[in-house]
Amino acid sequence: MPAQRKSAFPPSVDETTQLLILGSLPGDASIKQGEYYAHRGNAFWALMGDILGEDLRAAPYALRLKRLRARGVGLWDVIESADRPGSLDSAIRGAELRDLNSFIARLPALRAIAFNGKAASMHGRRQIGAGAPALTLIDLPSSSGANAMLSREMKVDAWRVLRKWIAQP
Repeated sequence: MPAQRKSAFPPSVDETTQLLILGSLPGDASIKQGEYYAHRGNAFWALMGDILGEDLRAAPYALRLKRLRARGVGLWDVIESADRPGSLDSAIRGAELRDLNSFIARLPALRAIAFNGKAASMHGRRQIGAGAPALTLIDLPSSSGANAMLSREMKVDAWRVLRKWIAQP
């Protein structure tokens, strides 16, 4: 399958965002549906539902984003666009990276950035460098179904660290 240039979504943040979760680049199912983490095998919405104590998977997409923002959680990706056949991060080539430092400078309440998976962490940490010394940077195991090395329970345990930066209802 030939590589196709794929582009990321706009951020889902506001001035109250305390925790920014950064993925790498939306997969094909997400791009097709125009929704973050749309592939049914991706555990993101189930993991965040466990963390927030509510069933986000059953909610319409717009409400999911609204519920995250209400709890101070924003979403974005570290890659603006890239060539990639399929959806695997390992297939990403020619990545055009975001200007994360300029972006996070516009989020006055931001306290932590969590990277969803190794590719997001690698690209994100390289971009941020020492530019965000007041922020906590967190590496999470990927929520992708392709990350089968960890059980769902192990992922939930790892993602629970996010509770420290999520606003209470």
